[in-house]
Amino acid sequence: MKKLNLLLGLATLASVTFPSLIPFNISVQASTFEEQAVRQNNVVAIARPYGQGKYDLLIIEQIPDKQACWTESGSNPVLVEPLLLTFDFTGICRRATDSNGYSIRVDGNDLGLDYLLRLVPRDGELVLVGTPRGGNYQEIVVGSTKGLASGFMKVLLNPGWQFSKRAYQGKVLGHFYLSGSQAAINGETKETETAINPGQRTTSAANTNLESIFTDINDNVYKPEVEQAAAMRIVTGFEDNTFRPREAITREQLIVMAVDALGKVSNVDLETQPQRDIITFKDVSGDRWSARKIKWAQGNFLNVGNSNNSLRPTESVTRAELIDTMRRVTIYLKKQLNLSLDIQQKQKPVKFSDISGNWAESVISQMSGYCGVASPLNEEGIEFAPDRKATRDYTAAVLVRVLECIQSESKQANNTTKK
Repeated sequence: MKKLNLLLGLATLASVTFPSLIPFNISVQASTFEEQAVRQNNVVAIARPYGQGKYDLLIIEQIPDKQACWTESGSNPVLVEPLLLTFDFTGICRRATDSNGYSIRVDGNDLGLDYLLRLVPRDGELVLVGTPRGGNYQEIVVGSTKGLASGFMKVLLNPGWQFSKRAYQGKVLGHFYLSGSQAAINGETKETETAINPGQRTTSAANTNLESIFTDINDNVYKPEVEQAAAMRIVTGFEDNTFRPREAITREQLIVMAVDALGKVSNVDLETQPQRDIITFKDVSGDRWSARKIKWAQGNFLNVGNSNNSLRPTESVTRAELIDTMRRVTIYLKKQLNLSLDIQQKQKPVKFSDISGNWAESVISQMSGYCGVASPLNEEGIEFAPDRKATRDYTAAVLVRVLECIQSESKQANNTTKK
């Protein structure tokens, strides 16, 4: 009997906290996010060194009336000592370490799907730029370090740019904005420009016209859910603006997508030390593209149990394994939200023609009745094809379905509590 050894089972999930599940009822064409102002002195952007001459962006927010998160010294550049690296920063600091945690916002438009924030060396300093992901867009310069030195350096934002945070339906999220305007991009602002007052929110439609990003999903049955997953930053495309929907999903891709999904409702800090002893996978090198998220997942929610401690990251995941993983993720989310652990049947399960005797028969049937997470192959007929490889489009769809079903249960539970 084959089970989701995956190793993986995205299953015995351990220690991520979900304060609340944000309802992601995002339309196909656009999603609306609000902007919540923050006190500028409580946030710092840092050029963090890694590797030989490489830097990535780290944003830290000081929680008021708590121990200091960082200290600064010198000038041109200002050197930063992130004190949170030497003590437990839980409840003291918030930080974002990759593109799931921060994005550019210009004139009220969230440009996270259009621009990638990078630190690049130019003329004796590091420049923070928004690099277009595709299309005929121009680079956006946000700030710079005003010099070079070894260690952590403060990124000084250009005039007209400031920090803010993303909010949705009045709920402040952990995602940081580097917020500016076309005037700031054109260099037409002054140092004394007034910042948004703390407590003020602005709302506008995000630029999520994903037909210009994914050129190969227009006829795909999962197009709306792929676009929704992309708007939620659970999935991304490739450099040629394709999504490659029919490609098989691999173990490492599924882990990365799951971690990114968790990051939508919780602070996923890839630098946090695991709360339990782990032995890193022997076939995942530290410089692998997925290594940091695999390590974080391994320390937080992966059900490993491989006798030889290998992940086999490029091995494909079957549709049965994918659905078994989604069930485990569902139960974990229910625990975090204090919901009943029963997989309540929201609709009549499909009587699949090809799952009798399969090791995941009961799971597939159960998850079919749970908001249609398990559904027929290509959404046609009654064949599930449990041993077929899970594809990227279907994986995006089931992640969205799980989040929406959990959100619906959470909302219902909250309404019942208020009565």
